[in-house]
Amino acid sequence: MSGAAQRFDSSMAAWRQWQQAPWGRLRFTLAEANLLRHLDGLGDGPLRILDLAGGDGGDAVRLAARGHRVTVVDCAPGMLAAAGERAEAAGVADRVTRVRARIEELPQDIASGGWDVVLCHNVLQYADRPDTAAGMLAAAVAPLREGGVVSVMAVNRHSAPLVAAVRELDPAAALAALDRDRADGRTFGTAMMLHTAEEIASRLDGLGCPGAAHYGIRSISDYITDDERKHDPAFYADLERLELAVTDRPAYRHTARLFQLIARREPGAGPVRAG
Repeated sequence: MSGAAQRFDSSMAAWRQWQQAPWGRLRFTLAEANLLRHLDGLGDGPLRILDLAGGDGGDAVRLAARGHRVTVVDCAPGMLAAAGERAEAAGVADRVTRVRARIEELPQDIASGGWDVVLCHNVLQYADRPDTAAGMLAAAVAPLREGGVVSVMAVNRHSAPLVAAVRELDPAAALAALDRDRADGRTFGTAMMLHTAEEIASRLDGLGCPGAAHYGIRSISDYITDDERKHDPAFYADLERLELAVTDRPAYRHTARLFQLIARREPGAGPVRAG
């Protein structure tokens, strides 16, 4: 097992706890709601969806529950096993396929194309270098059919100074964060590379996926410092409605903790060279 796979598997308990917390639930709810805006016109039957670095199936099982066929690719065997358990518990095991592989080394039958939707969620921040992140993004677009939809999510570099100033009450750290593209990731205990939506949208444009729709994930929640209050069902319900209302509003999406970009692969864009 690779070092990365071992690290992700060993953090399974922390990852599950994060997903069940209000901020984790918001991440999955918002990502699904935003993606659903873009699925019309892809076909009348179940869609073929590829979930890259899909972990324990948080996105995949939601989409399989809507009738789609989802293939989860991940390098961590423990995560894939957990994805199978989650799919079984939700009654959608027959619509979720699991494949162990790295994004940059996809099996030929997956990389060869024809996918209606490709998810590349919370992947780019774990690349060790900018060129590695660029290769991951190209590998995500390459299997997409013409007219298909790609959804990319990553930690927003613009949010780092706000997190330091508002949550940590550390203006000096916030000032330093203005010029940094790295941050510590707590859940998996690894450094993260930070990106901006503008940078990734430009790369998508160059890969034949122009005009990406830009959404913010957790535009408000991460700047409310009373985390305990978020566990109150009534407060959480109000917060979720607010997050859904501002996810595509310019003033909020630019400073959201995460950004989500959704674009269609342009007809005639030609093959993408991954890696």
